Amino acid sequence: MEESESILKDVNDFCEKLRPIADICYLEHKFNDQIIPLAKEFNILGLPVPREFDGRGADIFTYIKAFERIGMEGTGIRTVFSVHSSLVQKTLMRFGTNEQKERYLKPSVKGEIIFAFALTEPDAGSNPLELKMNFKKDQDSYVLNGTKYLISNGTIADAIIVFAKSTIDDKMSAFIIDTDGEGIEKEELVSKMGTPTIDTGMFELQDYKVDVNNLVGGEGQGWQIAKQALIEGRLGVAAGCAGSIKDCLIEATEYSKERMQYGKPIAKHQLIQEHIAGIEVHLSSSEAMVNRAVTMKDEWDKNPGDKELMRRADLAVAEAKLFCANAAFDAADRAVQILGGRGWSFLYRPGRHLVDTRVCRIYEGTDEILKLKIAAGVLGKQYRAYF
Repeated sequence: MEESESILKDVNDFCEKLRPIADICYLEHKFNDQIIPLAKEFNILGLPVPREFDGRGADIFTYIKAFERIGMEGTGIRTVFSVHSSLVQKTLMRFGTNEQKERYLKPSVKGEIIFAFALTEPDAGSNPLELKMNFKKDQDSYVLNGTKYLISNGTIADAIIVFAKSTIDDKMSAFIIDTDGEGIEKEELVSKMGTPTIDTGMFELQDYKVDVNNLVGGEGQGWQIAKQALIEGRLGVAAGCAGSIKDCLIEATEYSKERMQYGKPIAKHQLIQEHIAGIEVHLSSSEAMVNRAVTMKDEWDKNPGDKELMRRADLAVAEAKLFCANAAFDAADRAVQILGGRGWSFLYRPGRHLVDTRVCRIYEGTDEILKLKIAAGVLGKQYRAYF
């Protein structure tokens, strides 16, 4: 309990120190180069990593509470941690070799290595099995060719988990690549609707050599690795969305008590109260959905070989991510409406949440894909609408 409180205090102190910097960067639409340095200062870049690898060793309940707090600062900021910790650190913890953990996991805790996770391609989004990036084995190396697109941390990452298909049997494998080799071209993607202060990029690999020891898991295990990583990622998205709802509620209630119209605070107007009630219900429901998913995920973590527990956790996380992403977008919309003209400005936080949370309904499982996934979980896998 004491360690959990210490971790959450560090996360809160990080958020408070970052906020004024993030406000300026958002208004100037520029990359926030203080996220990583401040995260290093407060030692929060390795929250889920065991102490034996120099991490904080946070249990899943503390870890997700940390994501809720970071989510209050914005979807973009939370995305940096989702990618670095949920998608990559946790994948290496589960599938990485001891050598990979020593070489990549330990330095990542200190911020000496920043991670990215590259599954999405220009023509492979909701169906990763259609990806075009390929690999072939060449003596003591794998040679990768292809393009990855819309990759968070994509151009600032020191190491990336990359998914590619074999040129021989079309099976997917995962590799951790260093980004300082020959044959990689990166491009930052700045024409985004939201999250302007974080890095989103694309990169192309041309005959990019990766040491055989950088294969994550076994050959052909890539799809299983990706699916388990997405469970981790989606849970972080859901928690972050709950945090953004909480921030919208704080901003909307404070403003509604101060703003005077028709001789009284707008908080006394019934239609404003309808919006406040809607945001509060979104917050309560999202927190409950996240807590349920965390509990089921914890049960699976304690019994990783139990396929039924994995299925239940996967479904609960998918439901939480779908619900929270939509609730966050609606909560932000309501908060913008309460702030009125001020809401239609990035000077105020609800407008940023409105724009930024929209991506939560797209990445790591679109609304449509998650609805099909949930329906198949109810009907049975023989009724799956896709793969």
